[in-house]
Amino acid sequence: MKTLKQFALFLHFFMPVVKLAPPNQQSITFYDYGLATLEDTVFKEDEDQPPQDAVKNKENNGMIIFHENELQVQRDEEAPEASPTKDTDLPTCLLCVCLIGSVYCEETNIESVPALPKETGYLYARFNKIKKIKTADFADIPTLRRIDFTGNNIEDIEDGAFAKLALLEELSLAENRLLKLPTLPSKLTTFNANHNRIKSRGVKANAFKKLTNLSFLYLAHNGLESVPLNLPESLRVLHLQYNNITSISDDTFCKNNKTRYVRNRMDEIRMEGNPVILGKYPNAFMCLKMLPIGSWF
Repeated sequence: MKTLKQFALFLHFFMPVVKLAPPNQQSITFYDYGLATLEDTVFKEDEDQPPQDAVKNKENNGMIIFHENELQVQRDEEAPEASPTKDTDLPTCLLCVCLIGSVYCEETNIESVPALPKETGYLYARFNKIKKIKTADFADIPTLRRIDFTGNNIEDIEDGAFAKLALLEELSLAENRLLKLPTLPSKLTTFNANHNRIKSRGVKANAFKKLTNLSFLYLAHNGLESVPLNLPESLRVLHLQYNNITSISDDTFCKNNKTRYVRNRMDEIRMEGNPVILGKYPNAFMCLKMLPIGSWF
């Protein structure tokens, strides 16, 4: 009975205070106006502040922010796009090897004589695809002493291409497609035109007469029908093998009207591989210290 009275007193005093929430009432959100004001201020400062440099950001905040535009500019500066070029558009000393006074253009597939640096003394342009040699190719290079065009496709040489090269001593036109010889400079000591298509009509009568320093003359493996005339006294080696020479005369190598004449400098004459029978012309070699190499019978 006493317990029941106590429970009744409890209900009487506390029931007015506790009220049940309405069935559809939503939860209450507490809003801190002071915190909202602080956050608005911070974000507003960020929006008003201009973008900072990445290095400065690293120093201030320990973090780098990379911008896409800046990266693109940097890429363009570091790796510029190279436009394609042809070998023939390059300077000679990038296409060839240039040393002091020498130019090496071997096996570079050039089709014409390259522009040479001034004071070039030695040009090696072997095994290329050169077809023609012009007078203008060497007009400004009077210092040339040696030229080697072995193994090209040369068919035509302008007549004055080498004539003005006063210092030229060695010239090789071997293994080309020449039908005739150009005018040669006077100081030439060695001339090589082996393995061409030269016939006797392509060699002028006085082609070698004024070459008083010529010591080595190579005309093997051509189409010559006769030994070239007026060979200079300075000759030491003459190669005429594997041509189409059918005959010689008493004054081909010797002077017919001088019985005591001797070619003191001539050391070697090669005539093998020609139709001529050397034994038929015994007087043709009286002035020689050594007999030619060839067919004697």
